[in-house]
Amino acid sequence: MNTKTRNTFWEILFWIVLIAGLFMSFGIYAKGSKAVYVGLIAGIMALLFAAIKTAKIMSKNKGNETMAALSNHIYTGAMAFLKREYKILSFFVIIVAILIAVFLNYKTSICFLCGAFCSALAGYIGMSVSTKSNSRTAHAAGKSLNKAFRIAFNGGVVMGMTVVGLGLFGLTLLYIIFKDYDIVNGFALGASSIALFARVGGGIFTKAADVGADLVGKVEAGIPEDDYRNPAVIADNVGDNVGDVAGMGADLFESYVGSIIASITLGALCLNLMGAFLPIIIASIGIFSSIIAVYFVRTKENGNPMHSLQIGTTGAMLLVLVASYFFIKSWFPADMGGNGIFFALLIGIIAGTLIGYLTEYFTSYNFNPVKNIAKSTETGTATTVISGLDVGMLSTFFPMVIISLATIGAFLVIGGMGNYILGVYGISIAAIGMLSTVGMVVAVDAYGPISDNAGGIAQMANLDKEIRERTDKLDSVGNTTAAIGKGFAIGSAALTSLALLCAYATVVDLSDIDILNPFVTSGVLFGASLPFLFCSLTMGAVGRAASKMVSEVRRQFKENPGIMSGECQPNYKKCVDISTKAAILEMLLPGVLAVSAPLIVGLGVGALSGSKIIGAQALGGMLMGAIATGVCLAIMMANTGGAWDNAKKYIEEGHFGGKGSAQHAASVVGDTIGDPFKDTSGPSLNILIKLMTIVSLVCAALFVA
Repeated sequence: MNTKTRNTFWEILFWIVLIAGLFMSFGIYAKGSKAVYVGLIAGIMALLFAAIKTAKIMSKNKGNETMAALSNHIYTGAMAFLKREYKILSFFVIIVAILIAVFLNYKTSICFLCGAFCSALAGYIGMSVSTKSNSRTAHAAGKSLNKAFRIAFNGGVVMGMTVVGLGLFGLTLLYIIFKDYDIVNGFALGASSIALFARVGGGIFTKAADVGADLVGKVEAGIPEDDYRNPAVIADNVGDNVGDVAGMGADLFESYVGSIIASITLGALCLNLMGAFLPIIIASIGIFSSIIAVYFVRTKENGNPMHSLQIGTTGAMLLVLVASYFFIKSWFPADMGGNGIFFALLIGIIAGTLIGYLTEYFTSYNFNPVKNIAKSTETGTATTVISGLDVGMLSTFFPMVIISLATIGAFLVIGGMGNYILGVYGISIAAIGMLSTVGMVVAVDAYGPISDNAGGIAQMANLDKEIRERTDKLDSVGNTTAAIGKGFAIGSAALTSLALLCAYATVVDLSDIDILNPFVTSGVLFGASLPFLFCSLTMGAVGRAASKMVSEVRRQFKENPGIMSGECQPNYKKCVDISTKAAILEMLLPGVLAVSAPLIVGLGVGALSGSKIIGAQALGGMLMGAIATGVCLAIMMANTGGAWDNAKKYIEEGHFGGKGSAQHAASVVGDTIGDPFKDTSGPSLNILIKLMTIVSLVCAALFVA
């Protein structure tokens, strides 16, 4: 049996198992207390699908020796970073687990360890496959655009299915074991802890390498991007995977698990068993829908890969809506709020879609905002920076309006002012709706780094012009999907954080918060300042790490002139090591800040005021302040950085002077400033606000009398 026949056999067998899984899920188990087993089956199916796609990718040709060697450099660097990062994190996780066991209970501690392990495992699997897919994508580009596109996308599918598979499987298995949603909250806390370090550490790594490669290689030495002579080029390619595969995967893993936990908590309080299990059912429908929608994603030789990815994402959303409609109607008739629950789900999906389109509008060079930034380069660097900030600040307003309207709408369509808890359950269902197709969203996002690496390998291996044109086409789409993915991650973080905040308020019995109370007001102001402190720490970390990278690249060029002539190979390993050490060292303080702030405020104010209730209210105020400024700052930074990046690419395509012009130099400066905006500080804020809310929910028992 040859490789192609074997892959086909396993795929057919998977579909037989999938159909059986669907029958078992919705024909047998989706009733009463057995509904939790639906999530278990869906999680297993997602992991099996990821395994089949991995085998299919590994069967493809890696290309010539040079391509395979370059891919191996990237893989080795990525795995070395992950191993060192996870080694440090293991100590943090063990210490926190012990503290949870001592001050809460050992069962929550076990769930915390499981959440941390599943999140770390998802990152390891996804990045391992993505770094092995890049040379295979470049080689396939020699045959056709579609073949290359399929490999890059399937590499993303592995990450997406691993995230939702491990997330839902781990969550439902622990619920089956402990049968207590308060205990299972620890799973989300473990996922959040790993996510923060993965995002912050990955962001510092990738931007230190990127800034060093750009400032010395492109600006000073005048060599092209992804030139093999640049000592930081491998670190840069490693960073793409560390940031946008492992980092983004951990980010959305956390949102996915957090939104389900919040909905289970609120549903159990207002709708008993059915309300608690409905989020698991919707998440399962999302997994099955995403698996089916993967087969919608194909492109032609002269087609637009972006359209193919949009078809897959839209197809998954429509399947979720249709399946969820009939299921919700069967579980919750109209007199039990079935229509309201479905409309809350619909609101979440629409909000996520609109935020994605808005992000694309403000960050893609197909639209005026980015073109205007590119035009501003004609008058210098200062106007380039000013126009980029202008676009970023403007782009913050509209998503916040959408999130606000979605929150109000989801609250009103179920409970409204007549039933507060049922209303906030609607907000959590909206978050579930936005994240129901997260498997497909992560797949589309992780496609970007793979295609980017493929383009870099094609450049470094000096492949034919036709191949590089195809990889460039894939890469240009990847830039847009990365920006959309960040917008989606921020929007989902906002709704998830609000749902978790509502769950916290419900658990500690806060029907309202007196913002005129000076303790609460101080909590709001303190919380509002935390995202700015967090960004200062992460931006400063990138600056320090980038300075070391710049010095190293300059040193190698100066001490070894043979690098520029192509006679000697640069020391890639040294640059990877610089980024790795900087990322691991600098990620610790922001992580400790996020975990400790809720405890300091909740317990500290409670002790200072002599009332645990006031401490709980002050913590609620802190969370509100952090969510409000955190979401705004995250959107502004992510979109500003994305717009600067694509303005540079627009100029590089020949507009406003093209490469080598003064306009191009100004755009490079804007892009360099925007790099830590969009890939380090901005995305990390998602996890800051989610981690603080989940810490508050898990530790709620400490804040009540």
